[in-house]
Amino acid sequence: MRVFLTGGTGAIGGHVVPALLSRGHTVSALARTAERATVLQELGATPVTVSLFDRIGLATAFEGHDAVANLATAIPPVSRSLRSSAWRDNERIRVEGSEAVAGAATDAGVARLIQESVVMIYADRGSAWIDEDAPIDRYPLALPSIAAEYNANGFTTRGGTGVVLRFGLFYGPGAGHSEQMLALARRHIGSTIGPAGGYVSSIHLGDAAAAVVAALDAPAGTFNVVDDEPLTKREYGRTLAEAAGASVWLPGPGRAATLLGARATSLTRSLRVSNDRLRSTSPWAPRYPSAREGWIATARALRGDSGRGPDSRRG
Repeated sequence: MRVFLTGGTGAIGGHVVPALLSRGHTVSALARTAERATVLQELGATPVTVSLFDRIGLATAFEGHDAVANLATAIPPVSRSLRSSAWRDNERIRVEGSEAVAGAATDAGVARLIQESVVMIYADRGSAWIDEDAPIDRYPLALPSIAAEYNANGFTTRGGTGVVLRFGLFYGPGAGHSEQMLALARRHIGSTIGPAGGYVSSIHLGDAAAAVVAALDAPAGTFNVVDDEPLTKREYGRTLAEAAGASVWLPGPGRAATLLGARATSLTRSLRVSNDRLRSTSPWAPRYPSAREGWIATARALRGDSGRGPDSRRG
C-alpha cells in the first residue's frame, strides 16, 4: 500500500516508518524542515513539505495514496507540561490539523484514515477493566483528542474507513520522557503519579508502531492500543526502578499529584484498559506483554543508544 504519514519524525512515527517499509509498503511523510526531510530520506521514506493546516495542499499530497496515518502531535516536555499554554500547539494540531487531514483525505479519494488518540480520555474506573465502549471524560486536556476522533469518524461517515487508535502511555527509545524517568530512577527518585493502587495502561513504541501497521487492514472503529497487563502505579514504579538498576527512596509525588487538578488528571487517574478488540480483529499482539518486559528492553536500548533520531516530542 501507499501510505502517507504525518508525524513521521515524532516518537511513534520514527518507529512506524521502518515498520511500514519492512512490510513492503511505500511511505511518504510530511516534513516541516529540511533536517526532518533528511531524517525521513535516511529511513527510506519520501518527504513532502506541506502545512498540516492546508487542506488543499494536503489533498494534493495525498493523491494516489491508499491510506493516511495522522500521528502528528506537539507534546510539551515534562518540565512545561503543567502550564496550559504549553499545550496550545498540540491542541491546534489535534483540532484544526486533524480536521484538515480528514477533509483532505476525503477530497483526495483516500480509502483509509488512521488517527492517533489516547486512552487518557477515559473516565477513571478504579480497578475495573475499560474497553472501547466505556465512557470518556471531557476534561480540558482531553478535548483536543476527542475532536480528532470526531474528525476521523466523520471521514467514515463520508464513505471512508476511519480507524481511531487510542494509545496507552508511550515509553521506549524515542520517547523523550523515558530517558528522563530512567535518569530519575537511577537517582532513587520515583515517578508514581496519583494513588499507588491506581492502574497505568502503557505501550512500548515498537508495539504501538506495529498496531499502526495492523490498522491498515482493520475495520472502521476505535481500538485501544495497550499492553496485555496494565500495572498498578506502585508496580509500575518498582518496574522502572528495576529497569534502572536502583531502588526508589522517594516514590512521589503519589496521591499529592491529584491536588494539581485538571493539569495532571490524565496521569493521576486509574486506567485498566483492555486491548481485546484489536487483538481479536487483527493479528496484532504486543511484543512486550507488560511494562515489566518493555522497560527492561528500553533501559538496555538506551544504554546502547542514548539518543535516537529527531526530537521525540513533536512530529
